[in-house]
Amino acid sequence: MTTAVSGTGPPRPARPGPFRRLRRSFDAYWYAWAMVLPVVVVLAVLVGYPLGRGIFLSFTDANEANVARTIGVNHIPATYEFVGLDNYWKVLSGQEGHFYGRLAWTVVWTGSCVFFHYTIGLGLALLLNRRMRFRGLYRVLLILPWAVPAFVATFSWRLMFNEKYGVLNAVLDRFGVGAVDWLGDGPLQKMSAVAVNVWLGVPFMMVAILGGLQAIPSELHEAAEMDGATPWQRFRHVTLPGLRPVSRTVILLGVIWTFNMFQVIYLLIGQGASSESEILVTYSYRLAFQGVRDYAGSATYGILILSLLLVFAVFYRRLLTRQEAAR
Repeated sequence: MTTAVSGTGPPRPARPGPFRRLRRSFDAYWYAWAMVLPVVVVLAVLVGYPLGRGIFLSFTDANEANVARTIGVNHIPATYEFVGLDNYWKVLSGQEGHFYGRLAWTVVWTGSCVFFHYTIGLGLALLLNRRMRFRGLYRVLLILPWAVPAFVATFSWRLMFNEKYGVLNAVLDRFGVGAVDWLGDGPLQKMSAVAVNVWLGVPFMMVAILGGLQAIPSELHEAAEMDGATPWQRFRHVTLPGLRPVSRTVILLGVIWTFNMFQVIYLLIGQGASSESEILVTYSYRLAFQGVRDYAGSATYGILILSLLLVFAVFYRRLLTRQEAAR
């Protein structure tokens, strides 16, 4: 009589370690690794080193007076010290006094711009997706703001907003309205900046959504129309669900780009930016390059901006995943 003993099979081979798996991958796909290597090196130099340097400086008290510098033939060594999390504590605890107010405006700025980007882009995409005369010409004209470099477009808008010589005030003067200082007052600065950024960002949304509209099978619209669905019902139950994959991506990209939209705020308002009109990224720039240069403070703001965007991206993706799972 034999007794079966459980778990007496042949031992499983040990799983190779990460370095061995990496070596196997390199041996099998050496050509792909060779093609990717230049990109990795460039990213390490242009992105990795500045990011690492910024993280390091955020843990120090580096400023214009204590960093290493060369004056003539004399080299002055760096004297800044490691302060740990002191910079982050000063910012997040409110001691620094500027973070939360600018964060609130940055969130409002980002939310309003992305909202108008998407809604106006969606409306224009729906119009251009229909059969009409000169549709190709309209598409080219509406893409022009996206084709013009952002700094050129921003300076053009700054000229139009000029209090004395701007086109907008000239039009208002024709109707008997006095000149408006568009870029001098806090609320008007914000409205002007949002208007310029919306003008710059709508073409991208329009093109992306237009591609999504053309990817929706026309049979779905025809079937819904035959079932007696109204245009609004077709838009709600066919168009919007069909645009969901595109919408998720463009909204995420729009939030990241707008949150860091340095050139519109800085170039449009320039040195006249009030403390209420600055967003986090422009204030970080001013800390590093204007007045008494506070490199540690600027680096701290930069790392906090990066952290906020990473947290938003993670929660945004998780929210979308849960919504998909609930359907």
